[in-house]
Amino acid sequence: SSDSTMSMFSTGILVLTSPLQTLPLRIAPVLSSAAQLVDRTLYVHLHPGLNLTSGTQPRPVFISPVVDLSTLITRLYNNAADVCGHLDVRVLLTNIRAQPAAGGGNAATNCPFPTPQPLFHSPDVVLTDFALQDPHQSNQVQQCLEKYTGHCYVCGPGISSVLLHPQLVELQEKGDEPKCDQEQKAGPMETYSDVVVGGTFDRLHGAHKTLLSISCLLANRRFVIGVCDQAMLKKKVLKELIEPYSVRVQRLQEFLQDTKPSLQVEILPLEDPFGVSIVDPLLKCIVVSEETRKGGEAVNRKRAENDLPPLVLHEIQVLKDAHRNEIEEEKISSSSLRSRLLGTLLNPPKGSPHLPPTPYVIGLTGSSGSGKSSVAKQLEVLGAVRIDCDKLGHEVYQPGAHCYQKVLEVFGSEILNEDKTINRRVLASKVFGNQARLKCLTDIVWPEIAILVKQAVNQARFSGRGVCVVDAAVLLEAGWIDLVHEVWVIIIPEEEAVTRITERDGVSKEDALCRLQSQWPSSKQVKYANVVLSTLWESEVTRKQVLKAWNLLQKRI
Repeated sequence: SSDSTMSMFSTGILVLTSPLQTLPLRIAPVLSSAAQLVDRTLYVHLHPGLNLTSGTQPRPVFISPVVDLSTLITRLYNNAADVCGHLDVRVLLTNIRAQPAAGGGNAATNCPFPTPQPLFHSPDVVLTDFALQDPHQSNQVQQCLEKYTGHCYVCGPGISSVLLHPQLVELQEKGDEPKCDQEQKAGPMETYSDVVVGGTFDRLHGAHKTLLSISCLLANRRFVIGVCDQAMLKKKVLKELIEPYSVRVQRLQEFLQDTKPSLQVEILPLEDPFGVSIVDPLLKCIVVSEETRKGGEAVNRKRAENDLPPLVLHEIQVLKDAHRNEIEEEKISSSSLRSRLLGTLLNPPKGSPHLPPTPYVIGLTGSSGSGKSSVAKQLEVLGAVRIDCDKLGHEVYQPGAHCYQKVLEVFGSEILNEDKTINRRVLASKVFGNQARLKCLTDIVWPEIAILVKQAVNQARFSGRGVCVVDAAVLLEAGWIDLVHEVWVIIIPEEEAVTRITERDGVSKEDALCRLQSQWPSSKQVKYANVVLSTLWESEVTRKQVLKAWNLLQKRI
C-alpha cells in the first residue's frame, strides 16, 4: 500500500530486487520513499532478480561479489547521506559470497541463512522495490515477502510490509533507465582471507560505512581495524569533540555484527600510523581511498623491511558531501560532522533550580587566546548583558574593597604601588609556580568576584534583560558553574593559542605555553560544556557560529 498517512516505523528492512545494472539510478528514489516510513534504522538486503509472484515461495540465495556490487554499495551510502541523512542505513552482506563449486555441498550449505540472522534492531517493516504487474496480487506478494524476510532475519512480531513500487513507477517512465555501459566491470571481485583498514571512525557516517562494507566484501575470514587513539588524535580538527575510543569501537562492532557476522573482526587501538599492518604476516589486503593511498604504500615499504609480502592496495571512491559549507571538506568527513556540532546544544543543561529563571545566564569560557572577549562582544551585540570577570577582578583589588585588606595581610605591603593600589604584576610574581600561595590568593579573590557577578545579574534582572553572558577564563576552576544556567566553551588548538598569545601580548612562546598549561586543557573544559564554539577559522565563520548558537538558545529559553 502507498497510503501517505502511513505510520512511522522505527526499523525497516529494504529488499532490493531490481537487476544490479539498473539499481544504481533507482537507489535515490527508493531511499526517499523508504525514509517516509522509517525513522531510525534502515537495513538493506540485496537479491537482484528475486521474483515474488512466481507462485512458489522464493528462498534466499548466495549472490556473487562482483565489481558492480561495490559500485552499488558506494552509490547507496552516498545517496543515503543525501536523501535520508537522519537514517542509520546498513547494507547486509551475509548472502554475498562466491558460489560454491557446482555440485559441491548440499542444499543446506548453499543457503546463506541456515537459521534467521538476529539484527541489533529488530525490523518492524519490510519494504521492497519489487514491481507489481497486477495490483490484485499485492496481498500475496506481501505475504511472500514477509515469509522470505523471516527466513533471512529475526523480525519483530507481526511485521508489516510495504511495496514501494507505486511511488516509483512515475520515476521510471521519464526514460530514466540507466544504460548498461559498464559491461566490462561485471567481473567477479578478488577476495582475500585477511583484510586490514585504519581510521578514526568518529561518528560513524556514510564514508566509513562504505569503507567497512567494501572491506567486508573483500574479506573471507578476518577483518582487522586499527582505530586512532591518543597520539594519533593530536592533529585532528576539533579533537575535543571526537567520541571516546570505547564508543567508536562499540559502534564498529555493532555495525559489523549486523553487516557480516561470519567475519572474525579484530579492533585494535592505533598509536602510530602503521599499527599491526606492518607486522601481521597473515594480512593480504589493505583498503584505502585516494587520499590514504600514500599511507598504504608506506605500509608496504615497512612490510618489505620486515621481510613480509606486500599487501594488495584496494582503492575505493570517496563520497562527496552534498551538505558541506565553506569550512568543510568536499568529502563526507567526521571533521565536517564535528564542525556542524559547534553552536548546538551538545549536552542539555543540568537544571538550576537554585537560580532565578531570568535572566538566563551563560558562562562563557575557554583558554587564553581562544577569543572569549570577541565572542562575548558578539553576544552583547545580539542582546546579551556581558559580565566581564576580568574587569570585576580588577575591581576587587581596589583600595577600600573587601579583598584589598585581606590580600595585603597575606602578601605584605611590598605588593603596593606608590599610590597604595595593588601592583598585580608583583603579586602575580609572588604566586607564580607556587600552588599553595596561588590557592591562598584565589580563595580570597574568587568568592568576591562571584558576589559581583551575582550583583550584575540582579542588575540585569531589574533592567528586564533576558540573557547574561559571564565572560570568565576561570569559570570552571573557580567553581562558578553554579552561577550559570549553561556553560559555553571556546576551543582552539594549543599551537594556534600560542601563536595568538605571542602576537597579542608580545611574550615568548615558552611564556605563552606556560600560561596555557596553568589553565584547564580544553579537553577537560569540554566535559562540562553544554555548547562548544571554535574561533579557529575566519571571523565570518565565528560570527555565523555565534548567531547559530544564539538562535538555538532563544528557541530553548
